[in-house]
Formats: sequence, C-alpha cells, structure tokens
Amino acid sequence: MSNSVRVDKWLWAARFFKTRALARDAIKGGKVQLDGHRVKPGRNLKHGDILSIRRGEEEYLVTVQDLGERRVSATLAQEKFTEDPDSKARREAAAEQRRLDNKAKADRQRRPDKRQRRQIIRFIRDE
Repeated sequence: MSNSVRVDKWLWAARFFKTRALARDAIKGGKVQLDGHRVKPGRNLKHGDILSIRRGEEEYLVTVQDLGERRVSATLAQEKFTEDPDSKARREAAAEQRRLDNKAKADRQRRPDKRQRRQIIRFIRDE
C-alpha cells in the first residue's frame, strides 16, 4: 500500500464524487481544501490530513484514514475517512431545515386555477 495518493483520486475512491473529472473540477473550483488551503488535483494526501469538502449545500470536514485509491462499495468507502462530529451535526441540521422548508413550500397556497376562478365568480354573483 502506498503512503500517499492524489487528492482527486482519493475523493473519487471515497465516493464524494461520481467521477474523477467531477472531483478535479471541484478541486479547481476551490470546493476542496486541505488544512484550510486550496489544493491542486495532483496534490498527494497523507494519513491524517484534514479535508474540507463542499458538495452542493453540504460541507464535510473529514480526516483521511485510508489511502486506498481503488473505488469500493459505499460502506467500505466510509472507512477511508472519519467525519468531524460537529460537521456531521451541522450537515444533518441543514438537511432537516431544507426538508422543513420544502414541506412548508408544498403546503403554501397558490393562485387559483381556472376551475377555482370560475367557482369564485359564481359564488360572488350568487350573493
């Protein structure tokens, strides 16, 4: 087993991104930081490095545990890193808030459609 692996390859193997190209684009876009600094896709990771990964609205703060560069199943991929408990709590709270916002948005009243407008007009005329 090697003692270092490229950042883009590790992110792909740990299943943070579906392809290495997506991982590379995220790194180039500044969405991945190593110890608080931007990195290049070819930068080598070592055991114990701390990565900050922003994927959409989710932000992960992980510590590298395994440097395997092979893509494995999702359950085995979770063994490649340990996530900071505060990061996990923030991510879960944000997901819960998004879920509640979406539910509130679905419950919100909208403008009446054609059938409802006709019913309103009939109701107003009959008074």
